[in-house]
Amino acid sequence: MTPQRLFLTFFGSGLSPIAPGTAGSMAALIVGAFIIKYIGTDTLFILAIAITIVGIIEINKYEKTTNLHDNPEIVIDEVSGMWLSMFIAYKASLSLHSEYSIWLAYLLSFLFFRLFDIWKPSTIGWIDRELKGGLGVMIDDVLAGIAGGFLSSIIIIIISKFF
Repeated sequence: MTPQRLFLTFFGSGLSPIAPGTAGSMAALIVGAFIIKYIGTDTLFILAIAITIVGIIEINKYEKTTNLHDNPEIVIDEVSGMWLSMFIAYKASLSLHSEYSIWLAYLLSFLFFRLFDIWKPSTIGWIDRELKGGLGVMIDDVLAGIAGGFLSSIIIIIISKFF
């Protein structure tokens, strides 16, 4: 496997024959949880931004050589969106002061990121339909990650007020 394909499929998780986007998101969740625990949330955020920039460049190269737009095996966009969702939800979970709140943040960020990534409401859908190349592939997932993180945060904050 070439380094480019290894990167774009996030170490092969996008090669899953069933739901490659969900498989890539799950792999991102696992790696992201380790990054948060052992390195920190700021590193996760910086890596999400770096992966977004490199992803745009590498997807443009990939699409130019293969003539395929948004190939399902490309899941680096899910990684970026998932990590942004986790970052935002994790920050909100700190208000609960509980180890369980971190796991709640991870669960909600995964579920809501996948919801927005699949549903593609409003601007997310427009970007997915209208923007071509690496920018289009990456940015709809970035927005889905931000939306998923904010919705997760709202739920976490509501829970913190009542429990």
